[in-house]
Amino acid sequence: MSEFTPLTSALGGMLIGLAAVLTMALLGRIAGISGMIAGLLPPYAGGAAAAGERGWRLAFLAGMIASPLVLLAATGSLPEIEVPVSLPMLVAGGLIAGIGVSYANGCPSGHGVCGMARFSVRSIAATLTFMATTAVTVFLVRHVLGA
Repeated sequence: MSEFTPLTSALGGMLIGLAAVLTMALLGRIAGISGMIAGLLPPYAGGAAAAGERGWRLAFLAGMIASPLVLLAATGSLPEIEVPVSLPMLVAGGLIAGIGVSYANGCPSGHGVCGMARFSVRSIAATLTFMATTAVTVFLVRHVLGA
């Protein structure tokens, strides 16, 4: 069972929102993680226009990767994270999520954080679809498949 942490949860949400606002205000870009990563990989990473896009994408990605080091430096420890799921289930979940992101034209961070903040009907529909699909999947995996 997870522990409810309203202060740290609110702080984390504010930092995510701040990152989304600054990315839009300073770069004119959506802070959608799947689109940002896709822009670093072939075939999307080629061309002269893409060369100017690499810097901010790499900086954003580096910040996400380095954030646990900042937490470690600030607190002296990292939280213990337990993932009670087998490796095959994690791989299957990653593949299914990747396919879903492709069909949805974006991920929950792009649609749920950035798109909904812009009152995008498409993003609201995508976010509701993500949430409903997640609820059904959790029910099926836990109660029908018993995993």
